[in-house]
Amino acid sequence: MALAADASWDPGSENGRGRVRPAGGSEPPTVTSEDLLGGGKELVILHGQDRYRLRVTSQGKLILTK
Repeated sequence: MALAADASWDPGSENGRGRVRPAGGSEPPTVTSEDLLGGGKELVILHGQDRYRLRVTSQGKLILTK
């Protein structure tokens, strides 16, 4: 899911999946790890020329590695 620069994620929708709402406050956009990972245990984040791997450990913690 990509958010516009003037939007943020609101996880409190009726279907539990959240919704995007316009930014107005000082809080950064928020997304649940379940939505970000799409039900999987790992994803790759492209940042400029770099690739980062975000994964869920067996203990349920998040690890971000380059």
